[in-house]
Amino acid sequence: MNPPYPLTPIAEALERLLAEFSPLNVEEIALEHSADRVLAEEIVSQIDLPAFANSSMDGFAVRSADVAEAAENWRVTLKVVADIPAGTHPEGRIEPGQAARIMTGAAIPEGADAVVPVEDTDIGIRSAGTVAPQQVQICHPAAPGANLRPRGQDVRTGETVLTPRRRLRPQDVGVLAMLGMSQIPVFRRPRVGILSPGDELLHPGETLQPGKIYESNSYVLKGLVTQCGGNVYSLGIIPDDFDAVRNSLDTAVESGVDCLLSSGGVSVGAFDFVRAVLEREGELTLWRVNMRPGKPLAFGRYRGVPYFGLPGNPVSAYVGYQVFVKPALTKMMGLNPMPRLTRQVRLLEAIESDGRESYLRAHASIGPDGWEVNLTGHQGSGNLRSLVQANALVIVPADITYLPAGTQAEAWFFDGFSG
Repeated sequence: MNPPYPLTPIAEALERLLAEFSPLNVEEIALEHSADRVLAEEIVSQIDLPAFANSSMDGFAVRSADVAEAAENWRVTLKVVADIPAGTHPEGRIEPGQAARIMTGAAIPEGADAVVPVEDTDIGIRSAGTVAPQQVQICHPAAPGANLRPRGQDVRTGETVLTPRRRLRPQDVGVLAMLGMSQIPVFRRPRVGILSPGDELLHPGETLQPGKIYESNSYVLKGLVTQCGGNVYSLGIIPDDFDAVRNSLDTAVESGVDCLLSSGGVSVGAFDFVRAVLEREGELTLWRVNMRPGKPLAFGRYRGVPYFGLPGNPVSAYVGYQVFVKPALTKMMGLNPMPRLTRQVRLLEAIESDGRESYLRAHASIGPDGWEVNLTGHQGSGNLRSLVQANALVIVPADITYLPAGTQAEAWFFDGFSG
């Protein structure tokens, strides 16, 4: 007899899951909080950048024609008629035979079309507060446009500067500031309710008792959700009880979570109440995928809120999050889920699998012939230390049960690992 929930191929399961998600609503936030947020709207400049022609260095604003013949042995003497610090608007015009002392970033006065660096004059570098000289000798020529930044050199009014659905980097925030924007339209961060069902669980710091274990999955999942850009609503440890699980989920939904995430309670045990609550009080649309570790993954909705039920074993929960939850949260934040960072690697040892698509913990390094990997110890789904020692997951395709040493395989490198 076929099981009521046959094993779903990973690609099919992911496609079905992502179809259930869309970007959250848009909110405006202060510029200083916008780094790493996802831009929701096109940013079109309302000003030129620079907004006015300005000097790119300390020196003297001149007419290039006046200094075209300047040389060390043929210095050109100009009358200094103005002193222009940054932040001021120059008055008057530079006429033939005249110059203005000018600071970096200061506006170019009318009539001038070049800046001679102070090093190319007889003035040299002076200390702050030095009064401008009455005249200056120029010992090098300056071509038209030399050492000045014309208006609109970087950005023109009406030009699209940033497109939506990009995670804002520090340099992006900088250009938004240069455009004068104080409020930035971004997609709202998903609020993820995380619960850990299980009578066997204790909080770290409590006295370890026979038959009990310290709860760790929520700490891993909180870190992963935060790293992805989501906000966490922690529901803590929940007893193995139907009403307790349901009440906890009700509390999370009423608090306004956008997604629910649990580890454990989704298998076929007599005390696995998460799946039972989903089936009776919500909607279970996916259960059991063709993967190792992490087969008993559940997905559905509880009171309309998407629900991911990850397996209770730590490595299974981690892999299930990376394969399914992270792409969904990424889509909720307005981004397109990024393809996995994978490389071809050479196996330094033989690998056995049970025919499910497998994600095996491994350590990758550069060898004489390119990337190569060793597995990091026992691959039991409860052994978290081997995940700590790993920097990649070797992917064994479905229906493959054996890969001999020396085989080229695909390895999924962890975020932040560059080798």
